[in-house]
Amino acid sequence: MSFRDGLEMTFEESSFGNFANRSSSKWRRYPADVLPMHVAEMDFEVAVEIREKLHDLITRSDLGYLGPIPELATAFEKYAHERWGWRIQKQNLKLATDVGVAAVEILRVVTKPGDRVLINSPVYSSFYHWIHEVGAVEHDAPLRLEGNSWRLDLAAIEQAFKSGVRVYMICSPQNPVGTIHSPQELQAISDLANQYGVLVISDEIHAPLSFDTFTPYLAIEGADKNGVVITSSSKAWNTAGLKAGFLIYQSDEVAKRIHGIPEAMHWRSSLLGAFAMTVAYDACDYWIDQTNARLEENLAHLRAEVEKHLPKAKLFDHSATYLAWIDLSAYQLAKPQAEILRHGVALVPGEDHAPGDEYSSFVRFNFASSKERISEAVRRMHSALESGN
Repeated sequence: MSFRDGLEMTFEESSFGNFANRSSSKWRRYPADVLPMHVAEMDFEVAVEIREKLHDLITRSDLGYLGPIPELATAFEKYAHERWGWRIQKQNLKLATDVGVAAVEILRVVTKPGDRVLINSPVYSSFYHWIHEVGAVEHDAPLRLEGNSWRLDLAAIEQAFKSGVRVYMICSPQNPVGTIHSPQELQAISDLANQYGVLVISDEIHAPLSFDTFTPYLAIEGADKNGVVITSSSKAWNTAGLKAGFLIYQSDEVAKRIHGIPEAMHWRSSLLGAFAMTVAYDACDYWIDQTNARLEENLAHLRAEVEKHLPKAKLFDHSATYLAWIDLSAYQLAKPQAEILRHGVALVPGEDHAPGDEYSSFVRFNFASSKERISEAVRRMHSALESGN
């Protein structure tokens, strides 16, 4: 039985057909009549400069193994300095297939089975998979809800360090809550990490998608002695399928700690992805500015639609990413995502972002789409939660 049975469509089905020819998981995981607002992929066109570079490589049959690519470090050096005032050490940039591979390879050499890795829930669901892949276990210091903002609990983080945790994986900016960690918070983390001998792995893949000022972890005083950043252009420039990312560090102390990461990590990366990443950082900052402006408009639109159609739902302060964190606990459904899916909207269930079911009444909503699609998704959520259908 289709979710459409008994529901009135508000406008032409063709409004949802613009992406029917796409091949990614977002468009193939669910039936065609389900709105895919789950996976972190934007419904926007890729920057023309990236498409032109890919077209050039393909038309010249330049599709071999990825070799040396000093252009990438130069491009990221320029981008990081102009965007964030961060001066990287280019020689310490190492290619990886994606940020997940970078995280896992770091964890392989700095942990052993049973070791604890600190995280802050609610956090990107893959953090748990990466930690479990190497046989480690997560140690949670949950974010604290202060007013309308999700913030780091520095006291809980220090307590975890005191208890013997020696690896801390931070999501910066934080997916799914859209928090940009402040320079003061990051400085406190750096000081504590140096005091307790903790390695900090900072996942900064969403950093370009910041609506307020973002501070890279390695731009913080003393973080060079304890930190390694993992990132990619894939999330911000919408090119996840190209498979390329990197890690970067800035001291001999960290180099010694992560010694043993396989050199083959470079060769397992995609030539197409690495050159697309270079173009993104070198020539497509304007595209990020335009995209962030569009995302801020979409977020305002989502807030208005939720206020109108889902009055019991709660959204929070949001400064980065296109992934909204929505509290639906007032509707008193154990797992509202399942009921919403039955009404034709795919969202990420809140429990995916925690060690247990702590956030099962929450959902993550991807608003990197058209306003029409956002409106229709919220309307269907209304049918699931407010109408009793």
